[in-house]
Amino acid sequence: MGQLNYHHLRYFRAVAHEGNLTRAADLLNLSQSALSTQIKQLEERLGHALFERRGRRLVLTEAGRIALDHADRIFGAGEELLATLSQTGTVRQALRVGALSTLSRNFQLGFLRPVLGRGDVDLVLRSGSATVLLEALQALALDVVLTTEPPAQDALSGVVAHRLAEQKVGVYGAPGRLGHASLRDLLAAEPVILPTESSIRTGFDSLVARLDITPRIAAEVDDMAMVRLLARENAGLAIAPAVVLADELASGRLAEAPFGLEIVESFYAVTVARRFPNPILRWLLTGQGASAGA
Repeated sequence: MGQLNYHHLRYFRAVAHEGNLTRAADLLNLSQSALSTQIKQLEERLGHALFERRGRRLVLTEAGRIALDHADRIFGAGEELLATLSQTGTVRQALRVGALSTLSRNFQLGFLRPVLGRGDVDLVLRSGSATVLLEALQALALDVVLTTEPPAQDALSGVVAHRLAEQKVGVYGAPGRLGHASLRDLLAAEPVILPTESSIRTGFDSLVARLDITPRIAAEVDDMAMVRLLARENAGLAIAPAVVLADELASGRLAEAPFGLEIVESFYAVTVARRFPNPILRWLLTGQGASAGA
């Protein structure tokens, strides 16, 4: 099988972004017939039609959308290389990080702090669901995904979950809410702000079952940032790791109840096996990982 002709790919990319053969031909300084020939040759090489015509517009087929995604990454990397070397005379390293949209912002900041402000690192942050982020990781569009749960071993091939930190989950709230004689009295009397994150929720449900109480849930939240805001507004007691509320605890606005929950949340960096691993990420995982959640 012959190699891909990248001139054809560049022409295809221009047509795909313009959505019009005439405009793309003018942009590339080619005749429409010559450009059309180049696109047909690429389609023959790939074995799929890349466009379908709708009125005067050319619309990407499913194969065309896949080809455009790859073309954008290929030529984007080339443009990044030229821009980087022409600016500094040294190579800059991109670090592409995905994080669950529900993950503690304070934890993310703690993990990334060693690379913030570094002149040789371009940091790209993306948030989303675990499914979307792990798909991007396997497609090599991300270097690492930060999460509180490792992916199932049979769900994805080649992924490795590095445990960065483990933090105990506590009860946090306005000091005036915490003056109860026991954990049972506290959880029976005060409303709670409960994250839906599975390890916390599972541990909490088991705890209240053992205590034989039915807690009053002020809010069930899938975003740790919202847990923090609701606790600040005194909507109830937050069931969370301390890192989520670090600023409020440091200022004295919130305090920790003097009762242990015996619930632990782990933080992971999920990577995929690569022939050329990102050296910045390797440095973070080996040199910073142990203290990332501190």
